[in-house]
Amino acid sequence: MTFDLSQYLSARRAVVEQALQGFLDPVVTGTDRLHEAVRYSLFCGGKRLRPILAMAGAESVGARSEDVLRLACAVECIHTFSLIHDDLPAIDDDTMRRGSPTNHVVYGEAMAILAGDALLALAFELIADSRDALPPDRVLEALAIVARASGTQGMVGGQVADIENEGRDDLDEPTVASIHARKTGALLTASLIGGACLGGASPAQMQALRQFGNEVGLAFQIIDDILDLEGDANKLGKPVGSDLKQDKATYPKVLGIDQSRTLAQEAAARAIAHLADFGPNAEPLRALALYFVERDS
Repeated sequence: MTFDLSQYLSARRAVVEQALQGFLDPVVTGTDRLHEAVRYSLFCGGKRLRPILAMAGAESVGARSEDVLRLACAVECIHTFSLIHDDLPAIDDDTMRRGSPTNHVVYGEAMAILAGDALLALAFELIADSRDALPPDRVLEALAIVARASGTQGMVGGQVADIENEGRDDLDEPTVASIHARKTGALLTASLIGGACLGGASPAQMQALRQFGNEVGLAFQIIDDILDLEGDANKLGKPVGSDLKQDKATYPKVLGIDQSRTLAQEAAARAIAHLADFGPNAEPLRALALYFVERDS
């Protein structure tokens, strides 16, 4: 039977949406503007790929996806925090995100910064609260995995390198690979192996899934680079060409579009190969690897 990725994504996305609503509702206080700003960006569309990766990671090692819902929602909070801050005038100065005005356009720069801060804090609270239902040692390890991927070793450090390499004419592929691995790949991989960790993955399974995550993270960001040049703005929910306008460090800038696309396809194939010792429970991950290079938004 052919695996139906579309149905899988739709079902898991619905679960994540419901869980996020439940985790956010208790902290909403009337018309408090901070929580309005938090909810505005958190529920402004999005594919929920990182939480779905967390759930698929747990499933791949025989655990239940619902057991890792707090971590799944946490990585979406972190991702949303990063988008709010990336869009600020001080960084990318973007005014549209997912077809709507960016957070700082609606709520002002100060409130946008604080909304991002609040989402980051909520993320680690959610993961820590998993100790009520899961072994504390697994929760502690998952917490460390996500923290490392979010900070200077991962997403934030990658964003700094991205800014520092804007406008360079001497970029090479290793530099771009390093930026992308931290800025985008780190949180994607952490979502996956964090879910697997909470699900009781063995050391061998964790290593294989980490390698899978590194490869799909690479493929994902390469396709993002390509879509910024030739994607459909209506499907992307934001104007195309922003990387080109800011002279960002991207794969197409270094390798061209055709070679970049080939590199993404090769990364997806390597990712799937890392799942050779996994059974049918890892089928969602295999399908996601292909989806990452075939997507148009």
